[in-house]
Amino acid sequence: MEKHISRSIIKGFADKLSAAVESDVAIVGAGPSGLICAKILAEAGKRVSLFEMKLAPGGGVWGGAMLNNDIIIQEEVTSMLDEYGIRYTDVGEGLVKTDSVETASALIYGAVHAGATIFNGVVVEDVVYKENAVGGVVINWTPVLYPNKWHVDPLIITAKCVLDGTGHDALLTDKVARKAGIKLNTPTGGVMGEKPMWAEEGEIATVENTKEVYPGLFVSGMAANGVFGSARMGPIFGGMFLSGQRAAELILAKLDG
Repeated sequence: MEKHISRSIIKGFADKLSAAVESDVAIVGAGPSGLICAKILAEAGKRVSLFEMKLAPGGGVWGGAMLNNDIIIQEEVTSMLDEYGIRYTDVGEGLVKTDSVETASALIYGAVHAGATIFNGVVVEDVVYKENAVGGVVINWTPVLYPNKWHVDPLIITAKCVLDGTGHDALLTDKVARKAGIKLNTPTGGVMGEKPMWAEEGEIATVENTKEVYPGLFVSGMAANGVFGSARMGPIFGGMFLSGQRAAELILAKLDG
């Protein structure tokens, strides 16, 4: 029994990872925008690999606000909540409240059951960069790099498009810009850095800033605002949902165009 358990797990994971080596889209960061983007792309028949450095996908949804595990979403996004079967309560002023644990769980379930593959405990430490385009990601186990910084060589995942959904610091895009010495599709040509809290502005900006910032490299969610120098928005997530939807639309247009 013990031998069969171990062999089944090893083979199953090896099959998943081997299939992911040649992906259509690699999504870095399993926050709400990344998970929603993954679901839409997988439903469109794309091979989607989603990499999350933590054990639990879901990004900032789980903690709610200061560990009050409710989050706020705009009324105009409730159709997306309905699609996932996420329950919500009207709190006035055009906003609804949802349980953060239910929301995170539903987004994860939706992405996986659409056909996306999530790899948790895996960090993207670099990208594949060829002929002035991003063409994949370089991965390693999170404990190898954080906190241990072991000298262990990574594996490579090829992808036609890469989405940076790493959050506030836009870690992946920042690293690409610095290492490759490239000019991004931003007003300054570089990562502009996130501004302080302004919920309304941040919610609008995260959708507007969801773009292809370099050939093959897209940004979504708070990474988009970090790259384009827009405000943070706190525990309100409608913009994140719409950013993931927008990222999927842009990536599909590039893949199918």
